[in-house]
Amino acid sequence: MNDKARKKPAKAAKSAATQAPTEPVLLSGGNPQIAKGYGDAPVQAYIAAMPGWKSDVGRRIDEIIVRTVPGVSKAVKWNSPFYGVGDNLWFLSLHCFTKYIKVTFFRGTSLRPVPPGQSKHPEVRYLDIYEDQLDEAQLTDWVKQASELPGERL
Repeated sequence: MNDKARKKPAKAAKSAATQAPTEPVLLSGGNPQIAKGYGDAPVQAYIAAMPGWKSDVGRRIDEIIVRTVPGVSKAVKWNSPFYGVGDNLWFLSLHCFTKYIKVTFFRGTSLRPVPPGQSKHPEVRYLDIYEDQLDEAQLTDWVKQASELPGERL
């Protein structure tokens, strides 16, 4: 092997090692790309990476869930935070879009009143939250109801 061939890999490794960490990538619609993980840390990383006003609303949603469901389980899967009870049983997830945050209730048709957004999945219902439109009392009620229903294994 000649000297030129030996130097290329070392140079490439050196430049990769000196690059500074970057902000999380925002996928289409502004959804943060966060590595899959279980627990509070990946969910908080997702919330911190939510663009603009969505980060503050995401933090408020997370606080409502934690306050309403003591001991709630958390994870990030498919670039979305999931909230559940028990072992891998999820009742709610979040996802960022360009102009709103979508809250997914996996057993949403069992909630009263039923959340407004329909899904192609028979039991799933959505709540789209736009800037300055978070109804904390209604969300708290739905979170309480949803956490008491059988969770979805995903």
